[in-house]
Amino acid sequence: MKPFKILEIKESVFEDNNRQADLLREELKNQNTFLLNLMSSPGSGKTTTLVKTINLLKDEMKIGVMEADIDSDVDAHTISDTGVKVIQLHTGGMCHLDADMTKQGLEGLNTKDMDLVILENVGNLVCPAEFDTGSSKNAMILSVPEGDDKPLKYPLMFQITDVLLINKIDVLEYFEFDLDKCIERVKNLNPNVKIITISAKTGEGIGEFADWLSMEVKRWNGK
Repeated sequence: MKPFKILEIKESVFEDNNRQADLLREELKNQNTFLLNLMSSPGSGKTTTLVKTINLLKDEMKIGVMEADIDSDVDAHTISDTGVKVIQLHTGGMCHLDADMTKQGLEGLNTKDMDLVILENVGNLVCPAEFDTGSSKNAMILSVPEGDDKPLKYPLMFQITDVLLINKIDVLEYFEFDLDKCIERVKNLNPNVKIITISAKTGEGIGEFADWLSMEVKRWNGK
């Protein structure tokens, strides 16, 4: 017998978070609010993509945004220019949001009458993938400058996402990024993922993403 106790902390933390996430998802379903969890590396174009997407959808539905960062409110200011309600979440050094933190943000945003809430998660490809936020769907952005090997390096992120946006395709010719190989790698990890190529700068592909999101919100709300 070992002279000390071993506690499987990681497993218990995840189990507790998963229970909270399921409860939060049920609450959101009951109030007809769709929560999209958007993840990516820093600098991949999350905020620019959100601005263009919101501008296409804001006349169709009521939208709120939660901007999560370790510090600063730069992204919240950018989103506020679209006219939708936005709240900035500071994680105090945490590299992700979990279900409880997400719920606190939703309460601060007051989402009772919102059709769509978007959580722009903290930027990295590791921690956010491990914690269920209670979202209706997960989305992620992979930008061309990051390289086509990211599905090999961060498989969990690609496995848990429902829609993958491959951004900055306007600069594809300047980088050694094999689009077909990248898509193949992603599909091997997640055969059911929807993949959309976009350019947040030019707007290419944003309409397709907005259409997908609109359809998912309607489906969630039973319309």
